[in-house]
Amino acid sequence: MGADFDWIRLHERADTMTLPEAEAQIDQNTALPAELYTLALAYLTAHEDEKAEKIFQKLYGLNPQDIPARWGIAECLRRGHRYGESERILKEVIAQDPQFAPAYISLGYIRYMQMEFEETVRLTATVLRLGEQKVNSMNMANAHGLYAGAKGMIAHYGGPLSKAVNGAAVLPHLKAAEKIKPDSVSVLYGMGSYYMLIPPVLGRDIDKGIEYLEKAIVKDPRFPDIYARLAQAYRAKGDLAKYEEYITKALTLDPQNEIALDVQAGTCKFVCF
Repeated sequence: MGADFDWIRLHERADTMTLPEAEAQIDQNTALPAELYTLALAYLTAHEDEKAEKIFQKLYGLNPQDIPARWGIAECLRRGHRYGESERILKEVIAQDPQFAPAYISLGYIRYMQMEFEETVRLTATVLRLGEQKVNSMNMANAHGLYAGAKGMIAHYGGPLSKAVNGAAVLPHLKAAEKIKPDSVSVLYGMGSYYMLIPPVLGRDIDKGIEYLEKAIVKDPRFPDIYARLAQAYRAKGDLAKYEEYITKALTLDPQNEIALDVQAGTCKFVCF
């Protein structure tokens, strides 16, 4: 793989494949780099991050200047909460190729978890400006969703004007993400969180939020953030048994998950109600 590597095509291809299909199509000992990259993406989707990182490291060993492989390593580090190491690589990738959208998304997630929401908006807005011709559909949907989430957090922490201006940006971007990838886990999670967390005067609907989140779990039972928000929802409804079930599941999947730890501690950094 090199500078002319068609990462957009391979990301789109990986989005249409199940992990068994991705594993069955290649022999890792003889596969071409592009085929290995597709398999690594499938491992990321399945939360098999260690397997994904091994492939990304192999591709990096073949070509240390390979941008997609370096991003893949950084994304695995991000998922492992090794933010400093991930950020260093992501900044190098962006400097080398300012149009490589996945790096902005990964760095945007880091900034979100660091509560640097304005920076998350800036990074995701960069992806949105690149447009659909230069960004695969899943990353475009994720950019809209992460932009919406960051705007919501800015509104939450801001004064009346901020709540009005930034809050108004949330639902349109979630709807834009939904239009691109209506059944994706990230969209279902974003919509569910929105209906749970918006102020009551704007239409909070915990049951509708739960409906979206439970659909997301069916599609991706290994995504800890979903369980964390479901735990929060059921605690608000007074169902402490389901709260305990879901918060335990979230922290079993990812003991360092920021959303789950915030819900468990009740510190409300990422919004309580």
